[in-house]
Order: sequence, then C-alpha cells, then structure tokens
Amino acid sequence: MDRSEKAEFIEEIKGEFAKAPLLILTDYKGSTPFQLDKVRRGVEKAGAKFRIVKNTLARKAINESDAASLSSHFKGNIGVVFAGEDPSAAVKVFLDLRKENDKLAIRAGFFEGTVLDVKGVEAVATLPSREELLSSLLATVLSAPQSVLGVIGAPGRDLMNLLSNYATKLEEGE
Repeated sequence: MDRSEKAEFIEEIKGEFAKAPLLILTDYKGSTPFQLDKVRRGVEKAGAKFRIVKNTLARKAINESDAASLSSHFKGNIGVVFAGEDPSAAVKVFLDLRKENDKLAIRAGFFEGTVLDVKGVEAVATLPSREELLSSLLATVLSAPQSVLGVIGAPGRDLMNLLSNYATKLEEGE
C-alpha cells in the first residue's frame, strides 16, 4: 500500500467509524478466508459491514472519532463489524455466526459512547430491534386516544344503562 492508498483507506474507515452506532472488534486468528467471507455476507443481511483492518491505519482513523478509546484494542488480527441502523440485529447475526466459527473472539465493542466488553456486546443483542421499538411506540400512541374516548363516552354510556334499567323496571312493575 502506498501513501495515497493508506490515506484513502484512513478516510474511508474514519467515515465508517463516525456513522456506525455500534462497533465490534473481533479477533479472527485461525479462521479461513471462507469462514470470514461467510461472516461478511451474514452481517450484510443485517445491514452491517465486516472489514479486516490494518491496525496502525485503523488507530489513526479511530483517534479522530468518538470511539478513540477503542484504539488500544487494535492488536493482532482484527476485524471490525460496523453496525447499520439496527445495532441489535447486527449483534444477533454476528453472535449466531460466531457459534459456527469458534475462532472468532470478541475483543471489544463500542455503543453509544461506551466501550463494551464481551458481556456488554452480548447484552446489546437482548435489546429490542428497531421494528419492535417502533411497533411498541405506535401501540402506545394509539392507546392514548382510545383511552380518552373511553373516558369521554363513559357518562353517556352510564346514562343509557341507567335509563335502560329504569325502563325495564317500569315494564316489570306494570
């Protein structure tokens, strides 16, 4: 790699570090190219990217981002998972792929300004997906007007029940 290619790589990876809501650093030592390609293709289905990076160039790129605290973890064979819009889905897919390839080891993660250990990365997988959050938000938004309508309609309904019971009582009394 010459200087211009290195500069281009740093700029490209810097953009990915900046826009990814979740980063997972993984050690892939002992994995075959076929296994790494399978990981790459698998996380792409969840809207994420998997890239093998040169540590010195990745450190230069990450030091200019919010995730600079991850810089010390770039040692050895490192692959980075850059999550897309749904970090939870990306982690779930990656953890499933990790079960198939026992040579993949999570070194660290970065989510919402916090450096995560292995347990922290696994905890992100338990978060609800974007679709689940949107559906629960929609259910909450829709339930409020229904409750208000129920409260507004209650006095009229109660009056109708009272009059109906009174009419039934009058009919029985005759």
